[in-house]
Amino acid sequence: MIKGIYTSASGMMPKIRKQEVTSHNLANASTPGFKKERIFAQELTRAERKAIPTKTDWETPMVNDIFTDFSQGIFDKTGNPLDFAIDGDGFFQLQLDDGSSVITRSGNFIVNQDGLISFPGGALLIGEGGPIEVGNGKVTVGSTGEIQSDGSTVGRILPVTVNDLTELDKIGGSFYKVPEQVETIPVKNATIQQGYLESSNVDIVSEMIEMIISFREYEANAKSIQAQDASLGNLFDRVGGR
Repeated sequence: MIKGIYTSASGMMPKIRKQEVTSHNLANASTPGFKKERIFAQELTRAERKAIPTKTDWETPMVNDIFTDFSQGIFDKTGNPLDFAIDGDGFFQLQLDDGSSVITRSGNFIVNQDGLISFPGGALLIGEGGPIEVGNGKVTVGSTGEIQSDGSTVGRILPVTVNDLTELDKIGGSFYKVPEQVETIPVKNATIQQGYLESSNVDIVSEMIEMIISFREYEANAKSIQAQDASLGNLFDRVGGR
């Protein structure tokens, strides 16, 4: 019976994490370039092998891993000449205020006070030769990433990626940090779409369904624990002669 309580409790743990991940996905459903997260749940082999769990078993996480689904979202036409979307693989490369770099699929850019293409908040868009200066001119972007300001070429967007996307560190929203030991690779088979933004790849309806299912499974395990606890209490009462 104690084994049953442990099994039910262990079944509740990944459901809590599932709720957290799903809530995070839903909160970012309207964030351009956001990529949804998923979890891998651990099989309860310890619960099947042991009649009485140890403290270590209780402390073992029941979620093996959280992974990011990098599938491409749909493109929303905005008509804004500073909205860019990457059709294909790769990420935009941005330079933060401290000089470090991040990558993102979000392409809602602006022109800052210095005439440089930047992300809202200050991060600069890095092109083939560094930050891209367009001044006050009319910005046009070709499918190859070539950027012109009032008809003059001023730079080129070159999407980058890494060999293993699982090595990227998510640092919030649609931004990813590339670890120091990982090299970025130029992507040449992607095209740039001007006047479009890539939407989040979160399906709100599917996420809501998963959240409901996860909650029902959590609730079922909680009721199972209550029932087993009541039975165990009755057993102790009989053994104790109450």
